[in-house]
Parts: sequence; structure tokens; C-alpha cells
Amino acid sequence: MPTQSRRERARAERHELILRTARELAESIGWGAVTTRRLAEAIDYSQPVLYGHFENMNAIADAVAIQGIEELIDVLRHARTSTPDATAGLNALAKAYLKYASNHPAVYEAIFVRPTDLEFASTDSPLLLKTAFAEFQAAIEPFAAGEDLETLTEVLWSALHGQATLSHASRLRPELSSARADLLVKVITS
Repeated sequence: MPTQSRRERARAERHELILRTARELAESIGWGAVTTRRLAEAIDYSQPVLYGHFENMNAIADAVAIQGIEELIDVLRHARTSTPDATAGLNALAKAYLKYASNHPAVYEAIFVRPTDLEFASTDSPLLLKTAFAEFQAAIEPFAAGEDLETLTEVLWSALHGQATLSHASRLRPELSSARADLLVKVITS
């Protein structure tokens, strides 16, 4: 029994090493340059070891995305709930989302840009994805005023995603990131 437990711990540690290294490589060189060969070399294991944990590179990126979604939920919840009122909560959530995207561009890309097998916006979406969406929804609900809450949430999320993506591509003036978030919140809350 102890041998099995040791094997399970070793397997879990390798799994985490693969994800951590994939994330680090993606943050430094971009997902397009992260291959199973490069990843295997970085962790000093053979490619078959990687395939013993993940079907392919997309599965690795999806696992990184899941980790990122867990982090993002915590970031959004903390931002939303650590403010004195609903408007400040929405503003804090918007800025926290943009900051997360800026600070973790490869993880953000894995979650929201790369092709994925994760199913978003469906009744079959994993609970984790629904929980992330619920954080946006909770922040915007006080301002729905008869509008469809899910649609209004999608509008907020897509506006923030657009800002995050355009900022990452250096298409927006970086010094105005906070002002853009403030204006978005003002439009929604007015």
C-alpha cells in the first residue's frame, strides 16, 4: 500500500510539474512555441511520460486554463466582495479582470483565446466555468434593471475581453486602462 501511495504522489507531482512548466514556457515564449518535445526537454522526461498524463498539447493547455479559471474566480470574487457598494464592486471586478489578463497573458490566452475542448455558455459547461460566469453576474445584477441578466453579463464580459485582448496586442493606450474600465462601469450603471 505505501508503494502505491508513493507512486500516486509521484504521478501527481509529475502532473503538476508538467502544468507549471507548460505555463512558464507559454508565458515566456508563447503557446505557439510550446510543443510536447520542448516541454519534455524542459521537465527532463520523455514525451511518452507527457502522453501518460495528457492526450496532447491541447489537453495540457486546457488543464492550464482550468487552473487559471480557478485563480480568476478567486480574483474576481475578492475584488467584487471587498468593496463598500455594488458600483465599486463592479469597478473592482472589471479592473481585477483586466489586471489578471495583463499579468498572466498565456493563461488568459489558454482560457479565452486558444481553441479548447472546454464547453462555455451551455448547460453542459463545467461547474467551474459557470462559477466564473456567476462572479460577473453577481457584480452586474444590481444594474440589470429589467434587462436579461445573462445577456448583460455577456456584454460586460465581452467588453472586458475586448479590452484585455486589444491591450495585450498593444492596440490600446496602456495608460488609459483604468479610465476605460471606469467608463464601461459608468455606462452600465447609468
